[in-house]
Amino acid sequence: MRLLDWVAAIVLLCQLPIPLFWLIVHPLVGFWRRHIGVAYLVAVLSAWGGVAVFVYLFHERLFLSGRAPAWAKAAGLALIAADLYVLYRVERELGTTRLVGHAELKGEGELLTKGVYARVRHPRYSGMMFSVLGACLIAGTLLLWEIVAVWWLLALAAIRLEEKELHARFGAAYAAYSKRVPRFLPFRAWPRNR
Repeated sequence: MRLLDWVAAIVLLCQLPIPLFWLIVHPLVGFWRRHIGVAYLVAVLSAWGGVAVFVYLFHERLFLSGRAPAWAKAAGLALIAADLYVLYRVERELGTTRLVGHAELKGEGELLTKGVYARVRHPRYSGMMFSVLGACLIAGTLLLWEIVAVWWLLALAAIRLEEKELHARFGAAYAAYSKRVPRFLPFRAWPRNR
């Protein structure tokens, strides 16, 4: 594997498991809140372990950066850099404990509507989508694009479950926030019906 293949692999190993983690946690959040340590153990081992095994087994078919054109590699690296900036901002505003979902698993925390969260409801997912798209551009394989298409659907499902949980936890405050602030990008593609 070339250096850029390793960059793409690291992005995938860091990002692909996150929606899987939340798809394990959100549907049974009541149970996991009583067993937080077990939640992390089961969800982390399942999500990150599964993705690591998959990437290892299929790395020769997933990464062919030598075939990707220079513009795709440059765009991919720019998207990954954008995610690193978003991650930096989110971590600064949330703190590491909230970033890894501890407040959510405890059913605590306040609704954050300042900083980057005043512009986008899910900046971390936006950043992940940037970097995963960047990894696809760098890797240059159809297989990775197909996997990422499925991953995007799983990420959207995890986001729906997260929003349901946030509505349950914060009620009308989250409903008003979700009407006011777009999900992924700091603008709306089309106006909402009023």
